[in-house]
Amino acid sequence: MKHNKGFTLVELLVVLAIISLLLTIALPRYFSSVDKSKEVALRENLQVLRSGIDKYYADKGEYPAALADLVAQRYFRKVPLDPVTESATTWQLLPSADAEKPGVADIRSGAKGKTRDGIPFEQL
Repeated sequence: MKHNKGFTLVELLVVLAIISLLLTIALPRYFSSVDKSKEVALRENLQVLRSGIDKYYADKGEYPAALADLVAQRYFRKVPLDPVTESATTWQLLPSADAEKPGVADIRSGAKGKTRDGIPFEQL
């Protein structure tokens, strides 16, 4: 009796159904974890940048004119990326409220959208 090597169509369809079922379970968890990690990284980068601005102010008695000043004065090696926009140029720079001390007093994300908690990124 001659046996053909290979899989039948039914066997292939069963395997494809199992794979698709596993993907429908795994993919939403994966994308959720990616979004969560970006949010955590954003909060950390904001904290680091704000700390750098505060240290610059404590050392110099004035706020930096731009984020590049923090790099030039070696507070940072480079400006951290906004992980949501994946760019270092989308940060929103908030000026000092004191007219006698101009410069960047705070920073916000320039990303559109909201966190998983419903807070807009620009309010973090």
